[in-house]
Amino acid sequence: MSSDTITTQDGTRIFYKDWGTGTPIVFHHGWPLSSDDWDAQMLFFLQHGFRVIAHDRRGHGRSSQTDRGNEMDTYAADVAALAAHLDLKGAIHVGHSTGGGEVARYVARHGGNGRVAKAVLIGAVPPVMVKSEKNPGGLPIEVFDGFRKALAANRAQFYRDVPAGPFYGFNRPGVEAIPGVVDNWWRQGMIGSAKAHYDCIKAFSETDFTEDLKRIQVPTLVMHGEDDQIVPIADSAQLSVKLLKHGTLKTYPGFPHGMATTHAEVINADLLAFIKG
Repeated sequence: MSSDTITTQDGTRIFYKDWGTGTPIVFHHGWPLSSDDWDAQMLFFLQHGFRVIAHDRRGHGRSSQTDRGNEMDTYAADVAALAAHLDLKGAIHVGHSTGGGEVARYVARHGGNGRVAKAVLIGAVPPVMVKSEKNPGGLPIEVFDGFRKALAANRAQFYRDVPAGPFYGFNRPGVEAIPGVVDNWWRQGMIGSAKAHYDCIKAFSETDFTEDLKRIQVPTLVMHGEDDQIVPIADSAQLSVKLLKHGTLKTYPGFPHGMATTHAEVINADLLAFIKG
């Protein structure tokens, strides 16, 4: 198999790639990207004898530009439909950022029957991003309102500014931007639906994954850059690992949110060690 689509119960087409044989690894991308964001991991693990699978979340990439279902319950149900279609058993689910939230919800609600062996959360949004009385260390709602305003006003420019700055740490002194990486982020983002991306800001910032994390039974690796400017580590990874039954935290001094791209060789090696361990 190479790439294909499935159609969910509500008629949404979900695009996916399915390469190789062996133990399946399923990759879940961040907002507002696509399965292409996992190129460095897909090729690496394919070459190491794994079956690698990645999908474009609904409203993202080459999947349907749906105006409905752009929230975590439906995202997780879409993954469950894909896993059933491919009859995945003993899979490792790896999620970055918003995709980490998708992994947490999917594994907690749909990960039984031997479908999931391990999980990995990379720069992931759980337990919950937005600030509240219950989550005083979170980011103020005004931050996410700013995202929505910028997206609605000029999505194309907003999708230049994010990768050229905080996403990959290219705004840090002495860090040189990689134009191809910025262009690829912009390309992936602009393929998707403005409506779905707008809705997804609420999904990744306001969804509370606390109970999902508590319910996960499989070994889970939490990987996070200590200089993550998008999902600050103190209110995400450091809290998530305390809620997981079988969680391990690995942090990376100076690494940015998009570390799976900028430091792929480090992240891939650590992922491989966890998967084989």
